[in-house]
Amino acid sequence: MSSSTRRPSSPPLAETDRAAMVTTPTSLLQRLREPDDRSAWERFVGLYTPVLYGWVRRCGVSVDEASDLVQEVFVTLIAVLPTFEYDRNRGFGSWLRTVVGNKCRDHFRRRAARPVASRGDLDPIGDDSIAELTEDEYRRSIARQALELMRSEFETKTWQACYETVVLGKGAAETAEKLGLTINAVYVAKSRVLRRLREELAGLWE
Repeated sequence: MSSSTRRPSSPPLAETDRAAMVTTPTSLLQRLREPDDRSAWERFVGLYTPVLYGWVRRCGVSVDEASDLVQEVFVTLIAVLPTFEYDRNRGFGSWLRTVVGNKCRDHFRRRAARPVASRGDLDPIGDDSIAELTEDEYRRSIARQALELMRSEFETKTWQACYETVVLGKGAAETAEKLGLTINAVYVAKSRVLRRLREELAGLWE
């Protein structure tokens, strides 16, 4: 092919385009595929510890043993998540509840083998108690915790507008009156924060 018919090379990226490529958010799940990304694991632990603790307690695990069982769940997740394949038809929350349910069953099997005096007084409720959790409950729990972790990324009223409407379930008009904003400003703030939330939790929140 002659030089006269050769396709021109692409023009160099503008600085703003380069910056956009560099700063394009990577989801937390993608970052967890990198075993050496310590900040991603710290973020994940901060996000899921309260949720997992609530689940194992709901299964009937005692206060004294709940934290240890949560750590067992994290050990499993550290091994599995770097190669985890997201199944849109099932959802991460459903898969995670299965993991926790299995850990709770293992816990109570071990507990049943102990001498009676060392078992404590709390009887297991069973993993059905977390199986009954709806996907909406899971999403609200994760959204609440994620928003708390992201609070410093937004102006106070922007963050509050999203928290009030998404987590607390308040209407836009009520939120607008409380925060001294227009209803449209509430919708804009909610959209902005939710966009960031979805970027962070892609694959974990759906």
